[in-house]
Amino acid sequence: QLQLVASGGALVQPGGSLRLSCAASESSLVHYAIGWFRQAPGKEHEGVSCISSSGAVTNHADSVKGRFTISRDNAKNTVYLQSNNLKPDDTGVYYCASLYGPCNIEVLTNTARIVSEFNSWGQGTQVTVSS
Repeated sequence: QLQLVASGGALVQPGGSLRLSCAASESSLVHYAIGWFRQAPGKEHEGVSCISSSGAVTNHADSVKGRFTISRDNAKNTVYLQSNNLKPDDTGVYYCASLYGPCNIEVLTNTARIVSEFNSWGQGTQVTVSS
């Protein structure tokens, strides 16, 4: 079964940048779309970004559009989330998960579909945006 490991989280000041990585245990990552999610204390999982298996299609939540970019390097079995102009509201544990289907805003933001369609959740990486 595909295993994903998220990394790259850190404490950063408002306006700063981070690049998160989601590394897969095997080359079958190429068959999956990948989504990034975050969970702030006391809040539900929030869909952030997703990318199709080929990398041709990307989608971002309105809260991060224009600041975050998702990309992938299938040769390295890794998906990246470049996060710029970070804000305190971006604080949370960031997770990546696999999706055997198309990446679109509907699947990224529908709680029921997130629970039923995303798999191989990694352990998460903490992002804290604070001065």
